[in-house]
Amino acid sequence: MSLGEGQRWRGGHVGERAVCVLAPNSSPMTLDGTNTWILREPGARRSVVVDPGPLDEGHLSRVADNAGEVHAVVLTHGHADHSEGAHVFAERMGCGVRALDPNFVYGSEGLHDGEVIEVDGLELRVVGTPGHTSDSLSFVLPAEGAVLTGDTVLGRGSTVVAHPDGELGAYLGSLHRLRDLAEAEAIKTIWPGHGPVLDNALLALGSYLRHRAERLDQVRAAMAAGANDASEVVRTVYADVDASLWPAAMLSVQAQLVYLAQGSGLRRNSSLHE
Repeated sequence: MSLGEGQRWRGGHVGERAVCVLAPNSSPMTLDGTNTWILREPGARRSVVVDPGPLDEGHLSRVADNAGEVHAVVLTHGHADHSEGAHVFAERMGCGVRALDPNFVYGSEGLHDGEVIEVDGLELRVVGTPGHTSDSLSFVLPAEGAVLTGDTVLGRGSTVVAHPDGELGAYLGSLHRLRDLAEAEAIKTIWPGHGPVLDNALLALGSYLRHRAERLDQVRAAMAAGANDASEVVRTVYADVDASLWPAAMLSVQAQLVYLAQGSGLRRNSSLHE
């Protein structure tokens, strides 16, 4: 989910190991559509498909045509624009679906933080990045210096922390975890779930953390000025955002209010501005 707009992204070949097939579900919330990522080691027979996307036969057929033999489908999280077509696609390709949330697993294997997926020389490392949702994962592809972030970091705009399943404290922790990887040069680029590739992971993650700090300051200011509930905060803080996106903004504001009510905002505010 996004709250941003900009230049159109069309997917295609990325690096030496990826093809991004763009789903035909563009909207203000999904940007140009969901990015379905097909990962394969050069010269290898089998691939891994990340986020097959919506249940759209044309899209799933394009993914199948590019993917060849699929070892596994993996999900960054369970939102329908990423996962709805996963079981149908996996049945078609004769493989399983792996996810953190067991409700989305098809077959016998789920996923967990710290796991390493190896397929014909391809190495994919699982990084738990909760916050957008409780089941959000990112996948580091060391050979490319890339991280696939699903909706945790987008190619354009900012993501929604989807209260009540999403939680802002966890989300900020995930951004810090990814920034630490970028500072250590374990990741250099971001391959998001929506929008274009971000070539400078460290810059993008720093921008995301600053944006969250600014939003929290705006929420505090709105409350100090007399806003009594989340809807009043949205009208003040998101006045420059199209009103059609306010329901999504409401989810983020509710998460921010919970975060501030717990006192987390005071404890972490200084680190957010780093």
